[in-house]
Amino acid sequence: MIRTQLTLTDQVVTTGDQSLVDHWMKEGTGHLWLDIEGELQEESVKLLLSLGCHELAITDVQRKRHPPKIETFRNNTFILFRGLTHISDDMSLEPQQVGFFVGKHCLITVHRGVSLSINQYWSDNDIAQLLLEPALLATKIMHYSSGRYLDAVLGFEGILNDAEENLLGHTPDLAMRKLVGYRSRLLKLRRVFNYHEKLTKTIIQENHSLSSEGHDSELLHAQRDLYDRCERLLSLSSMYYETCGDLIDGYISISSHQLNNTMRILTVITAIFIPLGFMAGLYGMNFDHMPELHWKYSYFALLGVMGVTVTGSILFFRYKKWL
Repeated sequence: MIRTQLTLTDQVVTTGDQSLVDHWMKEGTGHLWLDIEGELQEESVKLLLSLGCHELAITDVQRKRHPPKIETFRNNTFILFRGLTHISDDMSLEPQQVGFFVGKHCLITVHRGVSLSINQYWSDNDIAQLLLEPALLATKIMHYSSGRYLDAVLGFEGILNDAEENLLGHTPDLAMRKLVGYRSRLLKLRRVFNYHEKLTKTIIQENHSLSSEGHDSELLHAQRDLYDRCERLLSLSSMYYETCGDLIDGYISISSHQLNNTMRILTVITAIFIPLGFMAGLYGMNFDHMPELHWKYSYFALLGVMGVTVTGSILFFRYKKWL
């Protein structure tokens, strides 16, 4: 699906289809926002090439999975941003790749499915003003998408606290499985946010290539705000990832400690009964020449020796603080 918004010198926004692109190119004035949703067809590729989009950037935007990036070309700046379709409470992510071709008088957005971030500004009341600065509009779209990430990540703190309580409660195995899953998803998010943090840092450093006015204060403020949000997302995801790792390691340490205690008790019991078993086995042999077998008090003497052995072993282990 191809849709367009065009504003001329009177700042009246006209919404339409591909025909507005031809009108804009013919007039040579005004500001255009071209939005392409779905797979790029041959006709769409030709349209992008006619608008000055580089073929390498078009190839990148068609890939289903590509790291976020920014490249500056002669006619525009290409930004590949990892948006999202849906993110659940347990950090399960359905990403959506959005490509921005940011020119002096034109913004082109390309995405496979419905983009909530783009739709948010497509019907914005201030769209006429935003179209005058394509770089600012692109920044705001990315900022809104990052805000959706941030809302989900901030809400994850409560879920992590519940998992920590369950880890020390009656369902530690279930909590352990959940924590391992959380950690895996947070690792993916941290990788995405790391790309975004580097991307937005580059945008600020190369601000002159995105802005028609060079160093527009409003644009620079929006870019810094976007960078701060991406940096916060990276720090939060890293912190939660490390927290999950610490909880997992802590649970393993507690389990190992409990296992060690159990093994120590079993070892003590074994150490006590080994000499008893030896004595019982020794005098249980059926040999004729065993003087103790014919002694009147041999049975009681052996029981006494066994009792002394058990008592001595228990006192020894208590002295060593193994019991």
